[in-house]
Amino acid sequence: MSGIDAQTGATPSTPQRAQGLLFGDTLPDLDTDTGYRGPTACRAAGITYRQLDYWARTGLVEPSIRPATGSGTQRLYSFRDVLVLKVVKRLLDTGVSLQQIRTAVTHLRERGVDDLAQITLMSDGASVYECTSADEVFDLVQGGQGVFGIAVGRVWREVENNLAEFPTERAGDEEPAAVAGDELAKRRAARRTG
Repeated sequence: MSGIDAQTGATPSTPQRAQGLLFGDTLPDLDTDTGYRGPTACRAAGITYRQLDYWARTGLVEPSIRPATGSGTQRLYSFRDVLVLKVVKRLLDTGVSLQQIRTAVTHLRERGVDDLAQITLMSDGASVYECTSADEVFDLVQGGQGVFGIAVGRVWREVENNLAEFPTERAGDEEPAAVAGDELAKRRAARRTG
């Protein structure tokens, strides 16, 4: 179990326990060239477009496949980005400070994809702790530090189920919005060509 220090972003070194990982099943391979437009990412993460835009502009959660590069360009978020958006939303809903969330997000970005599913984030409202085993969760709760927890593997599956309903887009698509079926974008494309 690691507390994430808001000042340095570091986690105290603690011996990793090999016992009882919370999520043992394997996760699907992720396509790093396929992603989701902003409105789809919002729906899957349960956030508003205004939140998404603010978080991207301030660097909290930026789209890793295609950033907005000017007026009219569409951001393209990876599955991992949408997963982090949902985790941020959950942390905000429970009252964790934005400073702590930024530190936790930075820490999550450094982790491998497979590692994310093994993590449970615990918080006492002031600090965020990373737990990688059931024993660590138990120790934290027993010590009075954990008020709530977010099992990232479970959030992963929720996001996966939510995104299954929505179209994906390849990073190199010329007219991504038209491919995704956005009516407004179709009208814009028609005006450009005709």
